[in-house]
Amino acid sequence: MTYEPTFASVSGHPVPDWFHNAKLGIFIHWGLYSVPAYAPNAGELSEYIANGEWEKWFANNPYAEWYMNSYRIDDSPTQRYHRETYGANVDYKDFVPRFNEAIQAWQPEEWAALFKQVNARYVVLTTKHHDGFLMWPSETPNPHIPGYHATRNLVGELGDAVRNVGLRMAYYYSGGIDWTFNPQVVRHITDLQKAVPQMPAYVDYANAHWRELTDRYGTNILWNDIAYPKAADLNALFADYYNKMPEGVINNRFTQEFRMDDVGIVSDAHFDFETPEYTSFSEIREKKWESCRGIGASFGYNQIEGPEQYQSVETLVRSLVDIVSKNGNLLLNIGPMADGTIPAMQRERLLGLGAWLDVNGEAIFDTRPWHTAEGKTGDDIDVRFTQKGDTLYATLLNTPTEHTVLLRGLRTTEGTTVRVLNDTAATWQQTEEGVMIQLNTALPVDPAHVVAIAPQPKLF
Repeated sequence: MTYEPTFASVSGHPVPDWFHNAKLGIFIHWGLYSVPAYAPNAGELSEYIANGEWEKWFANNPYAEWYMNSYRIDDSPTQRYHRETYGANVDYKDFVPRFNEAIQAWQPEEWAALFKQVNARYVVLTTKHHDGFLMWPSETPNPHIPGYHATRNLVGELGDAVRNVGLRMAYYYSGGIDWTFNPQVVRHITDLQKAVPQMPAYVDYANAHWRELTDRYGTNILWNDIAYPKAADLNALFADYYNKMPEGVINNRFTQEFRMDDVGIVSDAHFDFETPEYTSFSEIREKKWESCRGIGASFGYNQIEGPEQYQSVETLVRSLVDIVSKNGNLLLNIGPMADGTIPAMQRERLLGLGAWLDVNGEAIFDTRPWHTAEGKTGDDIDVRFTQKGDTLYATLLNTPTEHTVLLRGLRTTEGTTVRVLNDTAATWQQTEEGVMIQLNTALPVDPAHVVAIAPQPKLF
């Protein structure tokens, strides 16, 4: 199929099976902000949105990748940190030589091997964040700051390493904010729209980068952030992309007119999937979506984050299960240090999630939502449902304390088999309340346990 540069044409693009099947991606926020690696520990965005405290949020922004904005807000914790650590005369761009020296130690193959071990299916690297720094020596360099890019081709090197281990590679690009083109300080959510560069030179610049990331680096996702300039012909950009990458997907952050709902900025442009931050839903979403979040409160590496800011393995496993049951993917972010070192606590969480998937990935990958996402056991443990082929997977979001597990409201048919994915021996019977499973031994303490039932039972 050939796509035309019209909304009607690009809107006919189907979400490819690989993206439905993938379920787990690794997001990487790495750049100049990894040098100062600082943001105050201020909690999660949802708390501030609920209270309408936008000015407080931006002044105390816990996202370390927003350092260039935060240190320009008077009397903010980040401004105080910058002056105490580097002095008032050190500019953000002065971090460029420090970063370029640090990245010489980076080994992309080590990252790719880790992501493979974690059982991720795709990787998304930040190629340009809001600070405008380019993570590769682009054919279209920054016109305002000479040499404002990584001296190593981090985009190309990671792409090669990731594809060599069989994963898909994609790229993030901040099309909506670039403080080298528009230095607007964002102190309130209303400043975001003012911060979008609208000049023709920036439209050409951003479009050129997206086309380079497509033509030269084969990005599997156009993962844009914040918004896009109004003068850009997005339908032409999207048609070109789909014609070159028919199985590519586009996120919902290319909006050209700002409108907010309860989960973020609403897109007026075509998109294949939604990607809210730090968000979960109570029901199955009809439209494919992807929840992106950091292992901690920040996306970029924040040196002052500790265990209390990091999600536990248990929480990450249960979050993944919940998201997948509701038609989503989890794009889990890591924030490497400037030299490419993945902090030990982040690495530990990744490996813990990967170990759980080694045993239970059958209930996650290549699945689809069932008739309902949520259920309960007889002893009130939360359950999430997924399906694949003729099998229903019921994932218990805790470890039962008894040797019996009642899956409420399920009616089996003749010839049904029931098994626990960790190979715990069990028998079962149909009761008036549902499927009663008798475990021969107690289940080990684990973030979640999966029961597979085939053929699929019915709800009653």
